[in-house]
Amino acid sequence: MAFATASDGVKLFYEEAGTGTPIIFVHEFGGSHWSWEPQMNFFARRHRCITFAARGFPPSDVPTDVALYSQARAADDIVDVLTAAGIDKAHIVGLSMGGFATLHVSLRHPGRVLSLVAAGAGYGAEKAHEDYFKGISEQVATNFQERGAKDFAPTYAEGASRVQFQDKDPRGWKLFADRLGQHHSQGAANTMRGVQMQRPSLYDLEAEFRAMQAPLLVMTGDEDDHCIQPGLFLKRTVPRCGFAVFPKSGHTLNLEEPELFNRLLSEFIAQVEAGRWGPRDPRANPAQIMRTD
Repeated sequence: MAFATASDGVKLFYEEAGTGTPIIFVHEFGGSHWSWEPQMNFFARRHRCITFAARGFPPSDVPTDVALYSQARAADDIVDVLTAAGIDKAHIVGLSMGGFATLHVSLRHPGRVLSLVAAGAGYGAEKAHEDYFKGISEQVATNFQERGAKDFAPTYAEGASRVQFQDKDPRGWKLFADRLGQHHSQGAANTMRGVQMQRPSLYDLEAEFRAMQAPLLVMTGDEDDHCIQPGLFLKRTVPRCGFAVFPKSGHTLNLEEPELFNRLLSEFIAQVEAGRWGPRDPRANPAQIMRTD
């Protein structure tokens, strides 16, 4: 087993497969390093693929102090894993919590980024729902802490943006729910309180996103309601951003629709590496409906 040591001493488990241009996969709150198996299996054929368990998710360390969990720390942990693996720059692919961390890596460590994928990133970003999100996040943290992951996982796994996965692929969803039940209860609670509840809204970072030069692909499901508007915001704000919407899909995109996810990611990386993922053509003026002269 390989471990990176974060700058604050926390040990982070990671594993890798394949050779080629590096890709690091950053998991969501509801998953862990195992969540990226469909991508590790596919992309390791031609890339060096890394996946890791965030702090609070065994076999990584589970700090007991919630102050050791934050959005900035989550972004820095990605870089610490890359450094431990001897990787200078990588394509960084994140889902949900991992998507937020991926975006923050480009803001904090732009020199370590080849490209970015932020899938299902948006919960808590909408200004109108900030207080609600913090309140419901505290309830989730309390449920993990008091009821335990095994008892609470079936409830969490049937959220409004998870049932699409359950309907399409009951077996895959059941595996997701079972593994969610193996989360470290205190680690989950600390992650929810230290990272999810405290991260800044994407809208508060507009100036930083307008200055971002890394190629970015945003992915969201069309039934992942609280990620759609933040995705549009990123598309309209980040200069080199594309926006992919998965039909009849929820939050757990890489597991719910692995073939489509892999195809879009593969094409994105190919275009980036060919120098073809540039900023929007200035002739594509969003204020124009039809050209008249």
